[in-house]
Amino acid sequence: MRNLLVFILIIVQTINVQAQEEDKSLSPYFFVKSQSGNIESFPLKSTKVDVNIAGVIADVMVKQVYSNNGNENIEAVYIFPASTRAAVYGMEMKIGTRTIIAQIKEKNQARKEYNEAKAQGKRASLLEQERPNVFQMNVANILPGDEIEVTLKYTELLIPEGGQYEFIYPTVVGPRYTDMTTATASKEGDFTQTPYLSSGEAAPMTVEINTQINAGMPIAYVNCKSHNEVVVSHPDIHSALIEMPTSTQANKDYIVQYQLRGGQIQSGLMLYEGEEENFFTLMVQPPKYVPSNQIPPREYVFVLDVSGSMSGFPMTVSKQLMRNLICNLQPQDKFNVLLFAGAASLMAEASLPATGDHLKDAMAFIDAQNGGGGTQLLSALEKALNLPRAGEDYARSIVVVTDGYINVEGKTFDMIRNNLDNANVFAFGIGSSVNRYLIEGMANVGMGRPFIVESTETAQAEAERLRQYIQEPVLTRISVDFNGFDAYDIEPSMIPDVLSDRPVLVYGKYKGQAKGQIKVKGFMGGKKTYKTKFDVQEVKPTLENKALTYLWARERIKLLGDYKTVEGDYAVKTKITDLGLKYNLMTDYTSFVAIDHDEIASNATPQKVKQPLSMPSGVSNAAVGFELEIEGVTRHKKTTTKHISIKTILSNNEVDLVSIKKQLDRKIKTTYDCLKAEMELPKTLNLKIEIDKTGKIVTVALENDDLHEAIALCIENQLLGIILNSVVLIQNTSITITAELY
Repeated sequence: MRNLLVFILIIVQTINVQAQEEDKSLSPYFFVKSQSGNIESFPLKSTKVDVNIAGVIADVMVKQVYSNNGNENIEAVYIFPASTRAAVYGMEMKIGTRTIIAQIKEKNQARKEYNEAKAQGKRASLLEQERPNVFQMNVANILPGDEIEVTLKYTELLIPEGGQYEFIYPTVVGPRYTDMTTATASKEGDFTQTPYLSSGEAAPMTVEINTQINAGMPIAYVNCKSHNEVVVSHPDIHSALIEMPTSTQANKDYIVQYQLRGGQIQSGLMLYEGEEENFFTLMVQPPKYVPSNQIPPREYVFVLDVSGSMSGFPMTVSKQLMRNLICNLQPQDKFNVLLFAGAASLMAEASLPATGDHLKDAMAFIDAQNGGGGTQLLSALEKALNLPRAGEDYARSIVVVTDGYINVEGKTFDMIRNNLDNANVFAFGIGSSVNRYLIEGMANVGMGRPFIVESTETAQAEAERLRQYIQEPVLTRISVDFNGFDAYDIEPSMIPDVLSDRPVLVYGKYKGQAKGQIKVKGFMGGKKTYKTKFDVQEVKPTLENKALTYLWARERIKLLGDYKTVEGDYAVKTKITDLGLKYNLMTDYTSFVAIDHDEIASNATPQKVKQPLSMPSGVSNAAVGFELEIEGVTRHKKTTTKHISIKTILSNNEVDLVSIKKQLDRKIKTTYDCLKAEMELPKTLNLKIEIDKTGKIVTVALENDDLHEAIALCIENQLLGIILNSVVLIQNTSITITAELY
């Protein structure tokens, strides 16, 4: 694409002064608008979301309008999020007065049919799942002046916690850190290569979200904690309407919370009778209080993300959260802190008692962090799991604090699952638009629960929720018995401990008539038994509960997906594919495709345009930084050679890339020798590097005034290893890079 930023990968060798270009990075990058006017840079013009909550089931309709105000035929590509609980069951494409209903197909087949239609000049749309909470929409052959409306539908079950219901609609996918390139990555990692607007820059698209709640019981209150500009009205005591202005920016999660009067939850049994299969969902509210008994001593390992995307607001929130967690530990507790970015560092080799001096040392260790570098969560988690235990009788909990901007979710789930006998894992998502798939998946496989902290104001409350959740067990060894009710295909097969006021959920199918009893039993403190039962024949199946079909299938798919790596094995892939095709659901291996066979647009190959995304609210430009790191030291002919990997340098296509490489070649060796002769380098140093339109490195300026003059002179004229934190194009003529020397 002419005049747009492109990626190159350069390897610079300091002694031999050799460089070689590698394949494209899959990292996110900053968007630069075309000046030609031929290509529509923002084809997605509007998103309208209608949410209908009936009882505990939310049905959501998302309408995306794509238009082409440019002069060339285009293909629009848009990456967007959804709830991790979403069961996407339908899509349609509307062109003028014609509506094309999308078909669910095996993913490769859907992609093939879409590509064929695109090549034939037919208008077509393709919806693919990149992660359970990340989707990609492709709309092909949007002619100049065209307007195409694509609607997708999904449903989800709202699970109350502490008597409070919460509906979340994510509006933007945060930038995902990855060290993969096109040569090393699978197709599943491609979505990370996405253009982003600079922090605070508004996208020229409208977003409107309207939510209708019909609770069936009196509503105590409704609150939209994410957007103050919404208008809330109550047609009657059982319902509420939350309306959002269309001027809202798509840069943070939309969160609605409501509570029923008396703190009630709609626990009970729901039934649906289909043509071939019958479905049920059971929601059981556990007792609110369990007498305390002997509680084993506790050990906590806090794993804190200090990577580049955590710089600024997320790091500030994280420090506040950690202060709330650590400073409120009991003296008999033991704890440790592990910080990670590109590498991991420990506060202590073994967990320490939560006493005064140790608490102060921990906060000093954390407060020294500002955020920078990559996000190597896997190695950090492995290090935490391998720490020596505080004692055989200690209950160990690992608390991970991160925005989740990584691309190895499946491998992370596997690591936690394989260590369930070692530690409980609790995940804290930090920021206004976290990777909820990672955070919730970690909690699922770790038999814990997810926590999300969007601001410093909520950090203390969330820390308190964690303490209560861990310290006040409610039920353990829970069992569900079916007497006279022919249930099968039940999810989950095993019910984990209930550690707070959160209901027990059971999904399943049943044969024959709806009759018999369902009994739920568990143990409380002091070996006291908790029991409750439901008479099935007293519950009537209703057509309004058709969503139970999708919810059961989505739960089965989620469990299959959580307990595998992203690549997966053939057996799991086949099971998920079959479920998606049978129940008309979007999965990792099934996609929706809609093709307009009657209308031929153009046989010219459309120009692909990736819709730029807004930077999540509160996330700095450092989230779209690129890591440059010393890869290793080798010896050749008695000479130490340091390899410095400059993984990404941004330039427009008018820049002579060979010239940039030559400049770097010349500067690296001289800078290295100069700095080595003067003194030891500081750990970090902020730089500002400007590359003009011709590719010449114009300036390398220091932003720290208190450094030794000799070091300043060396770096001011040369270039060493850096960590790119942000890149901004200035008037389309030069590139300014805010960098960090290591």
